[in-house]
Amino acid sequence: MANPLVELKKYGQSPWYDNIERGMITSGKLQAMIDNDGLMGITSNPAIFEKAITGSMDYDESIEKLALENRAALEIYETLAIEDIQLAADAMQPVYRRSGGRDGFVSLEVSPLLADDTAGTIEEARRLWEDVHRENVMIKVPATKAGIPAVQTLISEGMNVNVTLMFSRSVYETVAGAYIAGLEILAENGGDISTVNSVASFFISRIDTLIDARLDEKLASAERPRERTELQSLKGSVAIANAKLTYQTYKLITAGARWQALAEKGARTQRLLWASTSTKNPDYSDVRYVEELIGSDTVNTLPHATMDAFRDHGRTRPTIEGGIGLANDTMNLLEAMGVSMEECTEQLVAEGVRLFAEPFHKLLEAIEKKKQ
Repeated sequence: MANPLVELKKYGQSPWYDNIERGMITSGKLQAMIDNDGLMGITSNPAIFEKAITGSMDYDESIEKLALENRAALEIYETLAIEDIQLAADAMQPVYRRSGGRDGFVSLEVSPLLADDTAGTIEEARRLWEDVHRENVMIKVPATKAGIPAVQTLISEGMNVNVTLMFSRSVYETVAGAYIAGLEILAENGGDISTVNSVASFFISRIDTLIDARLDEKLASAERPRERTELQSLKGSVAIANAKLTYQTYKLITAGARWQALAEKGARTQRLLWASTSTKNPDYSDVRYVEELIGSDTVNTLPHATMDAFRDHGRTRPTIEGGIGLANDTMNLLEAMGVSMEECTEQLVAEGVRLFAEPFHKLLEAIEKKKQ
């Protein structure tokens, strides 16, 4: 029986792994995923590193050694993270070569404490890019108001960037504009735009979690049967509808004259990457955020449990462009029911920054304790 993860490639989608830990790399598990699951890339974030470093003894010897050198907790974290990213990037290098430089990337995120600091984000991204020193690394930058200008600058300098924490089409359009503008500047300065890669990480399940809660609040006070039916129909349907319409926006952007001018010079599209694809609600299928978003020139980064589930019982077929009319109806009804996608996006971005900042603080505290 064919592995559904491998089958995704037939439909133009690359499966990436939303996890990293040293033991996974050194034990051969990562290589097995490349060989058996067709793994095409890896993403990481501060929460993943917090779990990896505090949840095992794999890093203790390195922490002890660095502590003897009087390194601060932040410097120790960065040293450990960079070593993991380098090891993973080296393991993914054959994938990078086989794909012509389209896949095989490993992402390393700038500090979540810089989410509102454009200059700080640029400075840290440049430093991490130089320190990792791998052609198949992506520096991860949040799509905050301060982060998006940083993305444009980094792209203009020829850096690979994973733009994260996107929840709405309007923010995606702004991010795509920053990518295009960055490439235009790079081209004007004589740079090779054909070597630059970027993904736009669009979050999925967190949208349904928040919006379902908003819908439940409205259901509690709804009296008219039709209103209750309409509110109920929206539950669990908004995240996928939102993603499908965002993909349509991607298609419009890449068909436009501005993008085509860059494509003629060898520019690569900024693929949409579906993030947060684990199912938070046990009433929903554990593979729904993979099965319903399969399509050409996309990436899905799967956490461990979702990858196992999809390998076991996932179904592959082209789905990203199915039901576009229904997706439009869903988003229009959501607004009609008084739930603002814009307000939800602002809340989700703030929560996303906090959800990465909290484990980042915990990680530094844990390293400080391990030093003693």
